[in-house]
Amino acid sequence: MERLLSSRSYCRTCSARLLTCLFRHRRPPPPRGIDRRGIDLLKNVCVQAIVGPQTSTQAKFLAELGNKSSVPIISFSANSPSRSGQTPYFIRTAWNDSSQAEAIAALVQKHSWREVIPVFEDDDSNTRFIPDLVGALRQVDTHVSYRCKIHPSATEADLKSTISSLKENWTSVFVVRMSHTLARNFFKLAKDEGMMDRGFVWITAYSLTDIFDVVGSPALDVMQGVIGLKPYVQDTVELHKLSQRWRKKYQLENPGISASIPSVYGLYAYDTIWALALAAEKAGYVNSDFGPSVTNNGSTDFDRIDTSKAAEKLRGSLLDVTFMGMSGNFCIADMQLVSVNYTIINIIGQKRKVVGYWTPGSGISGSLNVKADLGTIRWPGDNENVPRGWLLPMNKTLQIGVPVKPGFDEFVKFENGKPKGFCIDVFEAVINALSYDVPLHYKPFADKKGNSKGTYDDLVYSVYRKEYDVVVGDITILANRSRYVDFTLPYTESGVRMLVPVRDHRQKTAWTFLNPLTADLWLGAGAFFVFTGFVVWCIEHRTNKDFRGPPGSQIGLVFYFSFSTLVFAHRERILNNLSRIAVVVWLFVVLILQQSYTASLSSVLTVEQLQPTVTNLEEVIRNRSYVGYLNDSFLPVLLKRLKIDESKIIPLDSPEQYNEALTSGRVAVIIDEIPYLKVFLKQYCQNYTMVGPTYKLDGFGYAFPRGSPLAPDISRGILKFASDDRMVNMQKELYGATSCLDKDDSQTSSSLTLLSFQGLFIITGTSSVLALIMHAVITIYNNRHEFSSDGSQSSWPRWPAILSKLFHEGDNPSNTPIKNEPAIENVDGATESPLNITNHIIEHLTDMDTGSPPEGEGTPGRELSVQGTEPLSFAYMHSERGHNGAASLSRNLSSIRRRQITFSRSKPFTSRRISPCVISRTTSRS
Repeated sequence: MERLLSSRSYCRTCSARLLTCLFRHRRPPPPRGIDRRGIDLLKNVCVQAIVGPQTSTQAKFLAELGNKSSVPIISFSANSPSRSGQTPYFIRTAWNDSSQAEAIAALVQKHSWREVIPVFEDDDSNTRFIPDLVGALRQVDTHVSYRCKIHPSATEADLKSTISSLKENWTSVFVVRMSHTLARNFFKLAKDEGMMDRGFVWITAYSLTDIFDVVGSPALDVMQGVIGLKPYVQDTVELHKLSQRWRKKYQLENPGISASIPSVYGLYAYDTIWALALAAEKAGYVNSDFGPSVTNNGSTDFDRIDTSKAAEKLRGSLLDVTFMGMSGNFCIADMQLVSVNYTIINIIGQKRKVVGYWTPGSGISGSLNVKADLGTIRWPGDNENVPRGWLLPMNKTLQIGVPVKPGFDEFVKFENGKPKGFCIDVFEAVINALSYDVPLHYKPFADKKGNSKGTYDDLVYSVYRKEYDVVVGDITILANRSRYVDFTLPYTESGVRMLVPVRDHRQKTAWTFLNPLTADLWLGAGAFFVFTGFVVWCIEHRTNKDFRGPPGSQIGLVFYFSFSTLVFAHRERILNNLSRIAVVVWLFVVLILQQSYTASLSSVLTVEQLQPTVTNLEEVIRNRSYVGYLNDSFLPVLLKRLKIDESKIIPLDSPEQYNEALTSGRVAVIIDEIPYLKVFLKQYCQNYTMVGPTYKLDGFGYAFPRGSPLAPDISRGILKFASDDRMVNMQKELYGATSCLDKDDSQTSSSLTLLSFQGLFIITGTSSVLALIMHAVITIYNNRHEFSSDGSQSSWPRWPAILSKLFHEGDNPSNTPIKNEPAIENVDGATESPLNITNHIIEHLTDMDTGSPPEGEGTPGRELSVQGTEPLSFAYMHSERGHNGAASLSRNLSSIRRRQITFSRSKPFTSRRISPCVISRTTSRS
């Protein structure tokens, strides 16, 4: 103002007409006085601007006057944002309260508080701020369930009543915005009522934060731990100089009173005067162009106020003014000062500690320039731990409703006036694990006679009617119930299934021995038995006399050898290594197949095969069978949805009634929740089982009122307790240590299937086929000269005949390496058939004449001796078989001589004579 009065181009009279009203920051006089002075200034003094309406109530009327006369009305302290469309001449040179609401919401989100109660003075200053605050809190998912209004003229009794209503709420986070005098009385009474202790949170808006500058120590004493917001003001040299000048002047005007620094509103007022002076310089001097007044007697006739073009020009200049003032950058946008940053302060003792900042871009931070954590905050009660945001109402005992029912008292029951059971034990274990104490009082949901007052739906609805604070029991979480209460997480297994009787479906008959294996396995095993015997016969037929003979005997030998391996009773010798490999692999398969069959047959003959009488719900509906369910439950609605006739459902109350109804056939099945069925099967495990699909539900939970802050803590406690060994032990005690037989719709036969042995059959089949192929390849290679015509060209048409000859005539010594003594063994082990004897002799003779090439030139060949052979009996020699054998021997000897001559021509070899012993013995036998 001093600068403006000494401006270079303005006289004192014009400056006085420009600036006529600058009020101190104190409670304003009655609005009617302000209205009269405003009209008087516009009509009689003809001012070009009015500075000073400090409250929204004053500014509301003066803004209409400024709009009428085109004179700018400037306020540095009115809280309500300007309405630029309706009052374009009302200019706020202070920050917008909406940004302050965003800063408070960010602070609430920072500490994860989910519910806040605004406490505010019921005047025009909060008409826009509270809706802005609620909207900002909603953006950070915080609920405002209650708004506490206090009348400006509230008495001490009114304030006590208000504080008592706040104590009855669970929420302990409050945002306060009211005048200084009212706030000092409110916090003093709140401290007396214990609401400035641990667990409470008090946040003040800036209109109340500067109470410490105005009131001083009395406010600090009753507001320990309060968090406040104030616009950020940079500490500069100019600000220090202004503070020093202000203190000197304040002490001169108020001797004996300690002076503090100017409030932010004082800085706004200082910057407003500077901005107005700069705008006046920019606009230039303009004489007052108000129309002359009809009367000069101070009339307040609103209709006689004329407009001023000079004031309109001054307004335009003011809106364009920009400079760095004491409060920061001065820039008007949307008819108010542009908001920038806020400082977060904490009242600790007699000091105001800066713990952080809020900026529109970065939000909450411990530093203004970089992202950092907030400083340490001392909450009410000298507590450094962040309050959880809610408290159990003072002197409040949690009223707990408990259901009363006749059956399944393992879950909940009243015994000697005290609740017991699984549901109660879990709830108390979770409550005791909380970090705070919760007083409990259980009340049965029963009438005067001790009977239940209604269904479980009625019990849940009683929480909605606030008859109980929580319901603890076997309460199933359902969608329609969750419309009235908040459930915790489930603490039991969820779902609904069918309970049915079981009986032994396995019949003991004369053909029971076939049951262990399925038909395809029987056929497959038989096929591999025959196939393995056939492979062994094919490999051994040429070299092993045990596998030669008439066709009928050979076919019988194949089947006999194959099936005798089942009991490892085969007596035929295996000479070829390939057939040995095939037989060894097959015996391994037979061993496993035999052991599996024995175990399965033992199970069939000795173990009861209990199976359910009903396997699915469609069968129940199709047969129109009766269905049982637990009385006073939600199951009738579910059964109706499953298309079960209402006339076919029967309510039951206890496990004993379940057993009686199923045993007598009064109901075919019982449909109930899995926890109840497990408790039932603990006692009646041998005769019943659960079958069918599981119809999903959420299990048992505890019901709390909507919005109860205790429900999330209990849910987190249930999650933690569910992973504890105590929960496992409690479930074992409830359901039993062992589980009963449980069948489902996908039940299969206990017989062994072909698929179970598919791998073994593939192994033995592959080994047998490979052995047979290798035997064929080796045989063809060793007799490859037989497949050549004239020693050079192949004769393909003769191959089948050659292969048949090789297969049926046995090994040709010319193609088979000589072994040490196989011929002698065969001779000794031959039967008494003269034909066989003759064959042995021929083979020995052939071996002597056409044996393997000599080891060296001139090396004599090996001579054979059959001196150990016993002569045939006289009866046999004169029999028909003996006579035929002798004739055959003679023919064979002639063939040997001819073959010897042929070999001598084609291939040189050492001449060897037939032993006379052999000839003589052969002749004698003939």
